[in-house]
Parts: sequence; structure tokens; C-alpha cells
Amino acid sequence: VHFVESGGGLVQPGGSLRLSCEAFGFPFSTYGMSWFRQAPGQEREMVAQVAVDGSASYYLHSVEGRFTISRDNLRNTVDLWMNRLRPEDTATYYCKTVHLGKAYWGQGIQVTVSP
Repeated sequence: VHFVESGGGLVQPGGSLRLSCEAFGFPFSTYGMSWFRQAPGQEREMVAQVAVDGSASYYLHSVEGRFTISRDNLRNTVDLWMNRLRPEDTATYYCKTVHLGKAYWGQGIQVTVSP
């Protein structure tokens, strides 16, 4: 099981980014997927979660209405669309799944929101 993440970078406050995570090595369409983030000196926190069919999601309160998680079960990808970004969204972002009782994480991708 592994992931390839893409799409991070530097953006000004109020801007948008799209993160993408491509999954390999497990039956993607049968597993829930999530995005987490970790800022320096802080604990890793779940940002959003999507069910196997994309119909149910969880969002961290502070990103509700700004971020959208989506998945494509044909391409084995899960995306995080981030709008109206704030400096406090600056963090390393990770995609994650739990497969056969073990958690698998992407390598992490940096998002920096700064003027």
C-alpha cells in the first residue's frame, strides 16, 4: 500500500489549492479515505473523510464550507479542494487509509498560506 500526493505549495490568503492522492496496492473503492494535517509543534488532526461511495464526509469544523473532499474510484484518487485559505491552514497534509487493521499514510505534502 502506498500513496502519491501532489498539488501543495505556497498560496496567498484567500487563495485556493487542490491536493490529490493516488492510491496503490489495495482495493481502493472498498475503503474510506481521509486527509489529515500537521502544523509544526501541533498534533496531527483529521481534516476530512470520505466514505467508499463518496456519499458521506467529515470535516474539521474550521474547514467546513471552505474545503471539499472527493474521490474517484476509477482512478483510485482522493482529492482535497481547499478554498479561502487562511494562514492557519499552513501544515503538512497527508492522505490516509486503514487496511487490514493497519494505518497507511502518504508521504505528506506541504501547504503554506502566506502573503
